[in-house]
Amino acid sequence: MELANIEKLLQKYLDAETTLQEETTLRNYFTGGNVAPHLQEYEYMFNYFSTTKDETYTKTILLKPKRSNKTKNLKWLSVAASVVLLFSVFIGNQEYKKYQEEQEAKALYAEVSKGLKLLSTNLKKGEQAVATLYTYENTVNKILKETK
Repeated sequence: MELANIEKLLQKYLDAETTLQEETTLRNYFTGGNVAPHLQEYEYMFNYFSTTKDETYTKTILLKPKRSNKTKNLKWLSVAASVVLLFSVFIGNQEYKKYQEEQEAKALYAEVSKGLKLLSTNLKKGEQAVATLYTYENTVNKILKETK
């Protein structure tokens, strides 16, 4: 009956559900020396716990002091980098808008120049036609004056 009780306690121990009194019962059973053969693997674990319970670390641990100045500087450096990044994005955006406006103005100038050249060409054709009419009118007027 005790073996069944130990097995139940061991299962509770492995599931982390035991009380301190139950853990003491398990420790006493496994360190007592009279352990069932199928539970001997747990005997090593409980013997290890009981032997290492009183061990202490005697060497001194050297800790590096905190360098708060360096971390402050890194914080400010990251803030400054963020500000510079935002400023450069703002300036880059302004320059890009200015470039787009220049390109639009050049395209508009090219369209206006093309329209004015077309107008000029048509006006020259009209001027030549009017000059021909003036020549014809002058000739008619000369003929009419002579006949009068």
